[in-house]
Amino acid sequence: MFTYASIQGYHQELVNGQYTCTQVVLHYLQEIEKYKHLNSFIQVFDEDALQRAFLLDDETRNGKPLRKLHGVVIGIKDNICYKGHPVSAGSKMLQDFQSPYSATVVERLLNEGAIIIGRQNCDEFAMGNRNENLFYGPVKNAMDETRISGGSSGGSAVAVQAGLCMASLGSDTGGSVRQPADHCGIIGYKPGYGSVSRHGLISYASSFDQVGILSKNMEDTERIFKVICGEDGKDSTMRTNVKVGTSKKINPLKRIFKIAYLPETLSHKSLDPEIRSGIEKTIDLMKKDGYTVDAVPFPLIDFVVPAYYILTTAEASTNLSRYDGIRYGFRHTVNNETLHDFYAKNRSEGFGWEVKKRIMLGTFVLSTGYYDHYFKRAQQVRKLIIQLAGEIFSKYDFIILPTVPTVAGKINRGVEEGAKNYLSDIYTVFANLAGVPAISLPLYKHSSGMVFGIQAMSSQKNDLPLLDFSETILKKYRT
Repeated sequence: MFTYASIQGYHQELVNGQYTCTQVVLHYLQEIEKYKHLNSFIQVFDEDALQRAFLLDDETRNGKPLRKLHGVVIGIKDNICYKGHPVSAGSKMLQDFQSPYSATVVERLLNEGAIIIGRQNCDEFAMGNRNENLFYGPVKNAMDETRISGGSSGGSAVAVQAGLCMASLGSDTGGSVRQPADHCGIIGYKPGYGSVSRHGLISYASSFDQVGILSKNMEDTERIFKVICGEDGKDSTMRTNVKVGTSKKINPLKRIFKIAYLPETLSHKSLDPEIRSGIEKTIDLMKKDGYTVDAVPFPLIDFVVPAYYILTTAEASTNLSRYDGIRYGFRHTVNNETLHDFYAKNRSEGFGWEVKKRIMLGTFVLSTGYYDHYFKRAQQVRKLIIQLAGEIFSKYDFIILPTVPTVAGKINRGVEEGAKNYLSDIYTVFANLAGVPAISLPLYKHSSGMVFGIQAMSSQKNDLPLLDFSETILKKYRT
């Protein structure tokens, strides 16, 4: 029976003839069918995956050297385009849309020999943190099927958690990779803004969105990141001369880092006492190991969520205006109605409630008389957050803080919890507002039986040092 540990180990098994790519794809197809009740995949590309596996096996038989991701089985979130395949962003609005091109990240995966096995369930247009705001039904957490997977990349997280693929690509606008990773007990990495192309990623909020990686080990995370990162002329928001920091190649366990933690995040009333205790114990252990770990004030903690939602909903109202049922998108049956009614019915029937709510909020904060009062002030808060992050990273290598305030909650409790759903983003949106790389690492066991972790961040151009540091955390402090 095939068991997966890492890309490096898998490649050695391929070279030794223990498995073929075709056998491995068949294994994952069987596992996806076995666990289809988790609802992590919207669609499985079984024929494509098997055909590609057969061609990769031919390469191996002919003595061609393995590419970096040769035969690696990867799932993609349903807002990442793959040429000739459907992509719907979890929405009725794009239910029948087939992408005419591939996202840059997908092209780079394929160029290095990866196998895309299917598209994974997500909150509609990536708007949500529970994976319940979607057209295809909620995704169940494999650790406890009565609990949420987290969102919006919940399908991507559960697919990795349950062993339905080797790794997944998701998207992170305010924590949508890191939060489900935390709830599912895996690694969730959001690269720094501008280090990975967004070309082919269906937009929610363009100045926040970033393609991210979900996996079970740091080696795979770093390998996939090195494949998908780098400049892309198709994405005008990419940084020029992208440098992601020096690679490790020195023993990360012997490095002495300077680390900041934000005391306001640990004292916040929303934080579960067990999560607080776990992170405080890790801080104490780091100090005993000789690291410099200092409390650095973060007075803007109560402003990050309001600023985030004002800015992202404003960008969403603009980005989603293109979905009108004329050029593409859901089209209401015409019954001799006015053009205005035609547009209104297309959008009201094509979008779910959460998306419509955010579009309306975004339109409101951009409207005459409210732009200065809301949107402009939120931009000023974002500028202050970027400045504060710069000041911290001028003195410290990394910041550590919780990923989420609580472990995964129960399915279908989102309406009851109301505004608490938005507050669950309180620890993750900071990285998106500042544009810095951030990662969630599974470290602890909760009394509920669920796993939770710690979040780490670095300055914008230091993705690889952050991955090195994350490897250190997992090796030294995982309980």
